[in-house]
Amino acid sequence: MEKRKISKLNVETSLLGFGCMRFPQKDGKIEEVEATKMLKTAYENGVNYFDTAYVYHGGESEIFTGKVLDEFPRESYYLATKLPVWEVHKTEDVERLLDEQLKKLNKDYVDFYLLHALNGERWDEMEKLQVFEACEEMRKKGKIRFIGFSFHDDYEHFERIIRAKDWDFCQIQLNYMDTEIQAGIRGYELAEELGIPLTIMEPIKGGNLATLPEEIESIFKGKRQDTIASWALRWVASFPNIMTVLSGMSNMEQTMDNIQTFSNFEPMTEEEKELVKKVAETIRSRVANGCTGCGYCMPCPAGVDIPKNFHIWNQYHMYMNLGGLGWMWNNEIGEEQKAHHCVQCGACEKVCPQKIKIREDLQTLEKEITERLQ
Repeated sequence: MEKRKISKLNVETSLLGFGCMRFPQKDGKIEEVEATKMLKTAYENGVNYFDTAYVYHGGESEIFTGKVLDEFPRESYYLATKLPVWEVHKTEDVERLLDEQLKKLNKDYVDFYLLHALNGERWDEMEKLQVFEACEEMRKKGKIRFIGFSFHDDYEHFERIIRAKDWDFCQIQLNYMDTEIQAGIRGYELAEELGIPLTIMEPIKGGNLATLPEEIESIFKGKRQDTIASWALRWVASFPNIMTVLSGMSNMEQTMDNIQTFSNFEPMTEEEKELVKKVAETIRSRVANGCTGCGYCMPCPAGVDIPKNFHIWNQYHMYMNLGGLGWMWNNEIGEEQKAHHCVQCGACEKVCPQKIKIREDLQTLEKEITERLQ
């Protein structure tokens, strides 16, 4: 298993980290027999970084992960979990929540403790409550070793947060399709400049980069005998300031494939990076329409979220991921915001800088998505 030695922290982490938010499930619960085999297999093959959180699997992930890891010497792995900052209303809540997590994990300490899912607004609140300083106190008490944050917002807020404190590490979303959103490549470069190691989430973009339309997969095939997912993992893992790449594995096949990728890890060559660039460009060219999400069409008099409808439609056309389409259509947009509520007034088309036939496209996408999900 490929390891990364992080001199700043004096740790050596496996380049593959096990993300504990997508365990296999049965009847809405973690399928413990299969998930236990996956965790043990990963550990036995050199994975030593396990990442969970307060909210994963409805609060069950910390309990389950901690129970499985109890079988291994505590000093042989690194355990990461996250402070649910939305539950912090006063400074004292930090220790209360951490103690609750340590009890669930059945551990005396956590190696990596992250302020979970920070954005600009949440960070302002954490600053007021001196949450970072409270975490430092927890470090002094031996309850945590390293303090970091995970991030979901734009680059400007990322820069503000990462420069605000002496962070040990941080976690960002990065993959070859998401180089310009959230922290993105600019965020990676800033963290590298500041000497702050990164853990990476969503390297396969929620599974979208694990299977691609056949004509896109053909760009990769014949170059290496690797899986499509391994190309996405190797692309992000080739950046030097990355401590570990998290993969939320859902079955043993994914676990073994990821182990194979990182047990025989080779950084990408320039030729391979060009192939990835070509794949990314090809995926982006498949959008159903040219909506940029600028929002000039909003608000819609009928309550339709026009950019969100088009985002879901375009994402489906880019990746042809039916499971992802179902998730977005059922969870990321309200029923009252869907395309069929359009009253054909045409106000949106008068202000659209892309000159999109919005009314026509809303009808088309509603029909197409409904048919796909039947």
